[in-house]
Amino acid sequence: MNLKHEKLFIVALSVLLAFVGDTAYAGRGEKVGTPAAPELLIPVGSREIALGGSSLSSTSGIEAIYWNPAGVARTSFGTEALFSYMTYIDDIGVQYAAVTSSFSGLGTIGLSLKSLSFGDIEVTTEDAPDGTGQTFSPAYLTVGLTYSTLLTDRVSVGATTKLITERIDRVSATGVAFDVGIQYSGFANVEGLSIGVAVKNLGAPMQFDGSGLLREASVGDALRPASNYKIQASSDELPSVIEFGVGYHYRLEERNVFSFSTLFQNNNFSDDEYKFGLEYGYDNTLFIRGGYNVAQESVQDTYIFGATAGVGVHYAFSGLDLAIDYAFRDAKFFSSNHTISLKLGF
Repeated sequence: MNLKHEKLFIVALSVLLAFVGDTAYAGRGEKVGTPAAPELLIPVGSREIALGGSSLSSTSGIEAIYWNPAGVARTSFGTEALFSYMTYIDDIGVQYAAVTSSFSGLGTIGLSLKSLSFGDIEVTTEDAPDGTGQTFSPAYLTVGLTYSTLLTDRVSVGATTKLITERIDRVSATGVAFDVGIQYSGFANVEGLSIGVAVKNLGAPMQFDGSGLLREASVGDALRPASNYKIQASSDELPSVIEFGVGYHYRLEERNVFSFSTLFQNNNFSDDEYKFGLEYGYDNTLFIRGGYNVAQESVQDTYIFGATAGVGVHYAFSGLDLAIDYAFRDAKFFSSNHTISLKLGF
């Protein structure tokens, strides 16, 4: 292993772990479904979803914003744009758009936007449990600003700051979360071998507030009219994760490339997960992908995700690089997830 690369990797990893501080945790399956901003865990980008979300160590370019910001600087383009749409569980739509630009001597900066569409939901009350005739539509929006740079040709680091806003009828919540990551390609002087570490969704708890928490009440034994009081909503922690990934990229002859990746994810609000992915690429034009997700044996009956698959087509012409990708993700108890993405490179 090159001493320079090794030292830089150790220093960057130490800083990352220091940033985590005392937030290291074991999987907590008994807290499933209780964190704030669960939308932070909804993946984006067809290629990585098709690989089961396992490509932490090798993801690169604009697609790395969500998976590992350290990989954003690993791009051969000055500017990239990505547009993605997912049909999530229970007819929820996930829209995602991002753009990145590389600056010589500075690094790569990216801007991302993810929103969820729920459709119209009927308003219900204690007096009208079947609906009042009115509807509302929740609005969930996450805006991210990413910075990534290459410390050497093999070691890269990156970080993302995310502004989270949620509005449900007459209540809303706002929060800030951080992702940090590191990648090392050519690890142990093995060409094609890469490792990666990322910590995601670190931030202060979120709390809902708004007029929807007001309730009318009368004060007993007092000569005064009924007045409003506000329910104090509890604050909830963000769904933080720590991920460790390994990948291997192997070229068989000139046109055939195989990539294997695996990842371990430690969660603060669910049990630990293991993810695996395999990709075959022909002539950098056609890609076939597959993956699998598995959780600890104790939660297999309730863990809803499993097999993933997808295809991609890549084509370059007149200075424009175009990639169209599709991903399928199986979901137990719900309809499967389908994602389509369009990526442009200039």
